[in-house]
Amino acid sequence: MTLALDEARLAGLAGDVPVGAVIVDDDGVVLGRGRNRREERGDPTAHAEVEALRAAAARLGHWRVEATLVVTQEPCPMCAGAIVNARVKRLVYGCPNPKAGAVATLYQLCTDPRLNHRVEVLGPVRAEECAAQLKRFFEALRLAGEK
Repeated sequence: MTLALDEARLAGLAGDVPVGAVIVDDDGVVLGRGRNRREERGDPTAHAEVEALRAAAARLGHWRVEATLVVTQEPCPMCAGAIVNARVKRLVYGCPNPKAGAVATLYQLCTDPRLNHRVEVLGPVRAEECAAQLKRFFEALRLAGEK
């Protein structure tokens, strides 16, 4: 989670919502990293999880990313769908996502028995630390808007 938090911090510094993700294999080798880059790239799909999945798939040379994805915030429906489609084995998430959480809060896409793949889900992990990063980012945005 520390590496994912580092990615989230970099996203925030670049003006994107501070969410970060890393993908590690069973030996702890980092296969991919990602952070939100929607503002930076003008791409609505440039979420941390998607960026990490793309990097891991490129490194592995195939689309099946059978590894552990660690992300600082519970994934949205798009990212949860990508996680299932990439055949991720395990998802570890930081804080819940009350507005768009699609793993535990609003939906349970990663464990839905109607889908052809299910992901082991662990979370919340280090939720207070992950949520604090998001809270600081949005507080700063509000303060900047008041000036």
